[in-house]
Amino acid sequence: MSDLLANLNPEQLAAVTLPPQHALILAGAGSGKTRVLTTRIAWLISTGQVGPHGVLAVTFTNKAAKEMLARLSAMLPINPRGMWIGTFHGLCNRLLRAHHREAGLPATFQILDSADQLSAIKRLLKNLNVDDEKYPPRELAHFINAHKEQGIRAAQAEAYDDYTRRRVELYAEYEAQCQREGVADFAELLLRTYELLCRNEPLRRHYQARFRHILVDEFQDTNVLQYKWLKLLASYGERSPAAGPSQGRTEGGDDEKTLLASDERGEGGCIFAVGDDDQSIYAFRGAEVGNMRDLEREFRIANVIRLEQNYRSHGNILDAANALIKNNRGRLGKNLWTDAGAGEPIRVFEGFSDIDEARFAVDEVRELIRDGFPPTQIALLYRSNAQSRVLEHQLFSAGVPYRVHGGLRFFDRQEVKHALAYLRLIANPDDDTAFARVVNFPTRGIGSRSVEALQEAAHRANSSLYNAAASLTGKAGAAVGQFIRLIETLRAETAALVLPEVIEHLIDRSGLRAYYLGEKEGRERLENLDELVSAATAFVQEEEGTLAHPEESDAAASFLAHASLEAGEHQAGEGQEAVQLMTVHAAKGLEFDAVFITGLEQGLFPHENSAQERDGLEEERRLMYVAVTRARRRLYLTHAQTRMLHGQTRYCLSSLFLEELPEELLRRVGATPSFAASPAPAYSAAPTRQREASTVGGFRIGQSVQHAKFGLGVIVSAEGGADARVQINFGAHGMKWLALAYAKLTPV
Repeated sequence: MSDLLANLNPEQLAAVTLPPQHALILAGAGSGKTRVLTTRIAWLISTGQVGPHGVLAVTFTNKAAKEMLARLSAMLPINPRGMWIGTFHGLCNRLLRAHHREAGLPATFQILDSADQLSAIKRLLKNLNVDDEKYPPRELAHFINAHKEQGIRAAQAEAYDDYTRRRVELYAEYEAQCQREGVADFAELLLRTYELLCRNEPLRRHYQARFRHILVDEFQDTNVLQYKWLKLLASYGERSPAAGPSQGRTEGGDDEKTLLASDERGEGGCIFAVGDDDQSIYAFRGAEVGNMRDLEREFRIANVIRLEQNYRSHGNILDAANALIKNNRGRLGKNLWTDAGAGEPIRVFEGFSDIDEARFAVDEVRELIRDGFPPTQIALLYRSNAQSRVLEHQLFSAGVPYRVHGGLRFFDRQEVKHALAYLRLIANPDDDTAFARVVNFPTRGIGSRSVEALQEAAHRANSSLYNAAASLTGKAGAAVGQFIRLIETLRAETAALVLPEVIEHLIDRSGLRAYYLGEKEGRERLENLDELVSAATAFVQEEEGTLAHPEESDAAASFLAHASLEAGEHQAGEGQEAVQLMTVHAAKGLEFDAVFITGLEQGLFPHENSAQERDGLEEERRLMYVAVTRARRRLYLTHAQTRMLHGQTRYCLSSLFLEELPEELLRRVGATPSFAASPAPAYSAAPTRQREASTVGGFRIGQSVQHAKFGLGVIVSAEGGADARVQINFGAHGMKWLALAYAKLTPV
């Protein structure tokens, strides 16, 4: 026993050796929470307070569950494989398999993953002749899952208008379809288990009596239904919701509300919840940070144990994290500290542009590697996936191997490959790979049979798919012919445009933008499409002088070659040491010797959407707190005065999170003099540098001009210098900044 408890600090020891009671352990970043959880289980079993089968341990990832099992195997002289340790979904699946008949499921019920669920919804909409543009499948899936995660069946869902009423009806149809087919999606696993335990008192009492100790990892990430499920097993007295749909009840079961056992403690187990409200960053997935306060109040937890000693980071990094997060209201409160010393100051870099920022980061990465930092221990973090493109390009140019953690490289992302496929097709109609990729994306009624018929026709004629399209007849021929006309139209419309304008036009006219606008999770994909326009703009600027005519097709061909080379060569090979790139969300739970947090600008981090969401800024601050606490030895915070977004230069304000950090912790490095005497609004498209020049490049303010894409407009502002440009009011197309070096403007 002394070996088991050795090397625990006083707070860890207090948590591990608590008597049987409900407990809340506030575990700060790097404070050893996994060690506390596993040692608590081992201590309970070793002291005879509970047998291995009396423990229920809930994690949020399979990786965390496997790690817990591995540690317990090393601690205990027993095989922990039979213990109930796993994710919410995994444990619910286990329970439903054992009691499938009572749950109204076949013994061999199948689980639908996210892709399977989406396919099932698409099939449902097709069978019911429902317009999938009015009711996008992804959005409907989100609607269904959000209700299930709140414990709400279709029968209890509220409809405030006709549109929502129809979605509720489709939710009911989806439930019926899943029941007929004997399948359950992820959200259904938890809801079906909860409903089963609510109405089946003998079963409920069996599991309440069995699981004497219920341990929960990452409690701050629980949603409404997960917390209800935990309370049910802990026998917290409450009324159950209305019984679930008929397909979820035991045959002949009661349709009325059932009462949960009203004993306040009864036979239920003790909840041992470990979490950190300062690291609650998944509100968009339904996580409810308020569950921690509710647990403290509802289970009358008098003594919250705080694990504040950090074993990961140096003092300056922790002091910055503490100073930042104290600006959030309603925290349970803690203050991280370490005995590892203050360490190095936090380096802050302000670049003139996002390219300047990326160059600095990559130069520092190379220097760190020369100083002995393993590449795998260096992480470049960003708030939005689209930001990776500039970093990837600089790493590629510098020959630094890297790996995108938890995501795809920029030019490998679905939406980017779709847009590039349209560009490839207008440059070369015989490109069968590009043709096959987008002939039915966005969907335009060209099914797999039509594509197969086209492929057979092309094979017989020894021609490309594009040229074989004319041989198709009937409905398939009409649909493919419409696609061919779209490509021909796009080729004609983009003939006079420069490369960035070509790509922007393709994204709009192909239907890609409209398609992703209709997706619930489409915002990030749209950001990547906008970043593709910026990539084309940067490419043309970088290649100026080597491209004889940047407005002609050789620019498109060169850019496509550039995209293919970057996609094919700069990702690290299997087993090769590489710098890590990832979003801050993907970085949670990880740690690195050196961390770069990039793009610290208002509207980017904190994200502009946070201003419209309840407590959005506080969630963004928690996200920044997570980012800061990933660093062990060295932390870089970088931002740029200008950033190219949607192919246009935007002028940025530094993030308010930088202002919340104590100046004595920071070291300003390589600061670039500001381009303006006073700051412009964040992400303002209106420049403050060399404003209102009377004449620029032969054009004057107030002059009418004609543009190939946007039509007739009036110049309202101008900016001189090496990158001279004008701001034009195009009426229906809005205000546009156009670089005179590339935009073909005709005076009117």
